[in-house]
Amino acid sequence: MVLIVSEISRRLAIAALAPMVGGAVAANLAGNSATRTDEPDHHQHEPAHTAGSAHAGFRSGTSVDNAANGFHPTALLRDFDGGKISRLPDGRTLREWTLTATEKSIEVAPGVTMPAWTYNGRVPGPTLRATEGDRLRITLVNESSHPHTIHFHGVHAPEVDGVAGLGPGLIQPGGRTVYEFDALPFGLHPYHCHVTPLAAHIAKGLYGTLLIDPKAGRPAADELVMVMNGFDTNFDRANELYAVNSIPFAYMSEPVRVKLGELIRIYLVNILEYDLINSFHVHGNFFDWYPTGTSLRPAEYTDTVMLCQGQRGILELRFGSRGRFMFHAHQSEFAELGWMGFFEVGSGATPSDASHEGGL
Repeated sequence: MVLIVSEISRRLAIAALAPMVGGAVAANLAGNSATRTDEPDHHQHEPAHTAGSAHAGFRSGTSVDNAANGFHPTALLRDFDGGKISRLPDGRTLREWTLTATEKSIEVAPGVTMPAWTYNGRVPGPTLRATEGDRLRITLVNESSHPHTIHFHGVHAPEVDGVAGLGPGLIQPGGRTVYEFDALPFGLHPYHCHVTPLAAHIAKGLYGTLLIDPKAGRPAADELVMVMNGFDTNFDRANELYAVNSIPFAYMSEPVRVKLGELIRIYLVNILEYDLINSFHVHGNFFDWYPTGTSLRPAEYTDTVMLCQGQRGILELRFGSRGRFMFHAHQSEFAELGWMGFFEVGSGATPSDASHEGGL
């Protein structure tokens, strides 16, 4: 078989090969066929590497060292951070967080390490959770060697928008600033660094989720956060790996455990760089879809949603049968390069006991 790989067709060819030669070889091809694109001097990076190889590839028979990474994709699903809580003079709730920007090498696939930029040492960053109308105070500490910010999607004054030329502007290495605003509107909102080159700052890991519950709350559910992302492991501005919560195939080897008949609520955010469209598809079921989470009425009953970067929404569904139900991107290339997993539906205990009812 003759394979011609161009800049345009490279990843399509890799995806086509995946079913024939396996994901490990396809990932190795991704590293070997890619070329480095020069970046400005202050944003030069070294490509991801493996033991004994200068190119991205998998170590056979191994798995990602989640402990060394400092975060586990299964734990990220149900990890909600309500911040430090106090009361303002007017009686409103004040929530405070500190997000620290650091540079950290993480293993994104067996044997493939990535020089990531992180908030609080994890990718994605913490899921900040508040209730509509709360006062939010977020301190950014920059312990990295590059300027960074935090830009929150939502309603706020321009001085806290986290962009150059407004308010504190770019936070230089060793610096810090405070972003303070009200939690509005209720819904699901990403946050991310907004420093140029913007694609690099996001793609390397500086993003997370801000969840604002409506004052009246939502029905009790087993709640999950899924941030759709990917990794350009050789910095050619094209992704070699795709995932939910950063680790490709994590929920294939360790399926997401849910209960039969229980309401499942998924907070889905697309933060993927370098690809225009991402999607979510579930097998054997349909879900109610709430775009952006800003309405309490679903917009659609479906099994597939398509999202541009920055788009997000809430899925609600129940499983009526036990067993494993697959979920994945409905771009086959993305699925074959890591963005796929299983729900394991049973009647036993799950971490859903920590779910939220009526907001925080």
